[in-house]
Amino acid sequence: MKILVTDDSKMARRMVKKTLAEVTTPEDEIFEGVNGVEAVEIYKEKNPDIVFLDLTMPEKSGFEALDEIIAMDPKAKVIIISADIQKTAMERVKESGAIGFIKKPIDSNKMKEIFEKLRKV
Repeated sequence: MKILVTDDSKMARRMVKKTLAEVTTPEDEIFEGVNGVEAVEIYKEKNPDIVFLDLTMPEKSGFEALDEIIAMDPKAKVIIISADIQKTAMERVKESGAIGFIKKPIDSNKMKEIFEKLRKV
């Protein structure tokens, strides 16, 4: 499985990767992006199976990156991980095609739930 983790915070990316370690195998590949521009570029190049995307980032927001990724691949599996838990933000990403929204910080139990749901899709 190929996984893309995009967040401008190195600490936030580290936390996501730490929780991923409990649900992935050594064969899985994890790519990292630091902004929405990189998220779109890496998606085009690597075609990951799942994308974890922050909303508030420099150069291109997660909202913009989500729109571009879904435009490229309407079946993309994008999960937003953000501290922005406003109802309008949650509704917007759902309407744009994200399959999930998680409040930061993510924990191991939440990551396990995500992967259980993904295996059923």
